[in-house]
Amino acid sequence: MDSITANNSIIHFNKNCYTSLNKHIEESDFSKIFILVDENTHELCLPILLENLETSITIEIIEIESGEINKTIDTCVGVWNTLSDLDADRKSLMINVGGGVITDLGGFVACTFKRGIAYVNIPTTLLSMVDASVGGKTGVDLGHLKNQIGVIDSPDLVLIDTNFLDTLPTNQMRSGLAEMLKHGLISDVNYWNKFTDLSKLSLDDLDELIYESVIIKRNVVTEDPRENGLRKTLNFGHTLGHAIETYFLGNENKKTLLHGEAIVIGMILAAYISSELTNFPKPERDFIKKLFISYYGEVVIENQDIKPILELLKYDKKNSHGNINFVLLEAIGKPKIDCIVEESVILDAFNYYAS
Repeated sequence: MDSITANNSIIHFNKNCYTSLNKHIEESDFSKIFILVDENTHELCLPILLENLETSITIEIIEIESGEINKTIDTCVGVWNTLSDLDADRKSLMINVGGGVITDLGGFVACTFKRGIAYVNIPTTLLSMVDASVGGKTGVDLGHLKNQIGVIDSPDLVLIDTNFLDTLPTNQMRSGLAEMLKHGLISDVNYWNKFTDLSKLSLDDLDELIYESVIIKRNVVTEDPRENGLRKTLNFGHTLGHAIETYFLGNENKKTLLHGEAIVIGMILAAYISSELTNFPKPERDFIKKLFISYYGEVVIENQDIKPILELLKYDKKNSHGNINFVLLEAIGKPKIDCIVEESVILDAFNYYAS
């Protein structure tokens, strides 16, 4: 697969990954290399990276705990302090090896340490390969509120080695699939149609589907790097999906949902709202619901859960001028941004999901 240029980043795939990384390190005169991992990627992925690194530059490993619950400023402070203790300077390189938590947090740490050091993302989950590591968004959560603090600043390189997917459990693969499904719904009916019967897909198809998904996101973020217009379409399903994810994360009586699991619910709700407000065809709406529930199952959202979920909508980062802005669909591949939705329609959407 050919490498892809996205704004100031170059995205390399599989056999090109480590050759490109070694060349970049050789040409850039870095003083030290810091590799950020969690306990899972330390064990399963770091050995592969170190085996392929060809450099005499000092390498330091920094490990943080895995999980969205650790994607916080406090974790950043720990990493910043470690960088300082290990004499990192402005010519240091940070390599982030992990899923979306690692690439989001590691990118933010790199962009803010000494007002910015170079960084490289090596996503190891399907979700981070097709979404989190591409586009230059970095950041951390504020309490249980997702991605409230961050900057947009691209990594030097993104290295997508799909061999890392062999380390993932099934639920993590499904979580990443949700973002690929979203890419089809907002941009390309032909791409969407490839996912409507997963039984026809083999693992050999996965690399090509990942590649297409990265191109879809690359095209969007290249046209709108600061999320002033088109890039908002990538938030389809995320307005309610993020609120649901946040609510379940912060409620000890609820099972924590993976990002993709929550976004799937958000997309079903957004498809219903679209059918009510933007004339999205109801047969396609119903097909989306049936397909997604067949892949992900149904999550029980009780009536008493809905009000606190709606309260969380006010923190959505797409909001402006006091309005909660949704991304809806007029047709598959034809999204509409900045849609204001009455609460009664949102409540009807939850009833539709549960019906």
